[in-house]
Amino acid sequence: MADTIHWADVIAGDVLNKSDKHLVATGITPSGHIHIGNMREVVTADAAYRALLDRGADARFIYIADNYDPLRKVYPFLPESYAEHVGKPISEVPCPCGECANYAEHFLKPFLEALRRLGINPEVYRADEMYRAGMYTEAIKTALVKRDEIAKILEEVSGKTVADEWSPFNPRCNECGKITTTKVTGFDPKAETVDYVCSCGHSGTVPMAGGGKLTWRVDWPARWAVLGVTVEPFGKDHASRGGSYDTGKRIVREIYGHEPPYPVVYEWIMLGKQGAMSSSTGVVVSISDMLEVVPPEVLRYLIIRTKPEKHIQFDPGQPLLNMVDEYEKLREKFRDNDPSLGDFEKRIYELSRATGICHPEIPFKQMVTIFQVARGNFEQILQIVKRSGFSIEDEKCIRELVDNVSRWLELYAPPFAKFSVKEKVPVQVATLSELQKAFLGSFADLIEAKGKISGEEYHMLVYSAKNEGSELNRLIGEKLNMQSPQVGPKDLFKAIYISILGQSSGPKAGWFLSSFEEDFLITRFREASTYSPEKRA
Repeated sequence: MADTIHWADVIAGDVLNKSDKHLVATGITPSGHIHIGNMREVVTADAAYRALLDRGADARFIYIADNYDPLRKVYPFLPESYAEHVGKPISEVPCPCGECANYAEHFLKPFLEALRRLGINPEVYRADEMYRAGMYTEAIKTALVKRDEIAKILEEVSGKTVADEWSPFNPRCNECGKITTTKVTGFDPKAETVDYVCSCGHSGTVPMAGGGKLTWRVDWPARWAVLGVTVEPFGKDHASRGGSYDTGKRIVREIYGHEPPYPVVYEWIMLGKQGAMSSSTGVVVSISDMLEVVPPEVLRYLIIRTKPEKHIQFDPGQPLLNMVDEYEKLREKFRDNDPSLGDFEKRIYELSRATGICHPEIPFKQMVTIFQVARGNFEQILQIVKRSGFSIEDEKCIRELVDNVSRWLELYAPPFAKFSVKEKVPVQVATLSELQKAFLGSFADLIEAKGKISGEEYHMLVYSAKNEGSELNRLIGEKLNMQSPQVGPKDLFKAIYISILGQSSGPKAGWFLSSFEEDFLITRFREASTYSPEKRA
């Protein structure tokens, strides 16, 4: 049975049965390149948020940068010198490029810019600022006082034994700055301080506000209570039996007296044949990198069209081009009010679009052709775009698409998608048959006689050559001194590509031919129709 209600609307319907006021939250640790696997979380949250707004809900959408988490190890992309910073909060680790305030900001800045380009605009919270501002202080106090109750929940739900010295709070050592090497030795709820010893040999006292952080399994449910989170997407690793959502549900209810958020569990995005994306393993395509290659609405479509619980196979080569095609057909149906467009498809399209992002009307594949015909020259590209019947008013949008196509051709395009227009008649023209040459000469005559021709007309003209009595068939017959010649369109298209590119195949012929000035085509086809190797020499 086909889907009739989009998954984002199902979420909105479910949560609105409980209340019409909601806070949709998403949180990612900026410990490495924030990749398109992570993008699934924020696009999923954004779709749920938009579905709530569409139903008139009082809704907010926040993103929490978990920048107070420790640096876990020296990742493959870091120099060995970072070993001394392992265990420190990433908001206090130096920036890898030296240009950002800290390590976390180095990865957070391009991510937030990528969100803006995707039309996603959550309120942004930074965990270190939240802790320092005292937002977690009461939650820390409660966790320390109820340490034994929390430990019991963790043991019952996860099945793992909690160590005697375990604490729900990790103090930050005043000496070495690490939060992974300290142990709580006491705390004062009135003074709001925590005493600790550190394996570096130092001991001391820190304030609850900013002097450390709750361990992840306590931090997450504390956040739900502190902020009032009602909807949150998260990866399937957190949703496993006995995992952090299972323990979080009990902790938030029994320790903090708050209901857990509605869970939206999502599957991984798999990168080609390399498997699930992970910042720590280096199997990653960052969102910023991908936005250099694909229009933002298409990246949204990648997530929006698939239910969160189903994994997504992502390949930036030819399959990406197919997905862009699929999206553009949907866009065309929507624009033309196509009666075959169902409500479900329409909703996918609506959620894939967003305010503040470019919506180029030129098909991606067509721009791949235009870009290569113009050899990347932007002024020539604009001329071809105009000649192809598109508006050139929104130059910024066209430039974004041009940049996407340029990077795709450079990084991911399969060899068959690439071509270069030969400055002179290619030597391969010598392989053309007399019929193919007669076609090229006749085609040139027809182009000259007709003047301006659209891409679709070019395509139909070539096909018309096989029809007895057509103008092109007659012209070919005259050149060959025969009536109603037997013509195969496949051979004619081959002649076109050989005469311009020196290869037997190329991009969609209509788009391809409409990218050129008529004078160029007339001259080239006539030269090819009378070509001989001796003449070239």
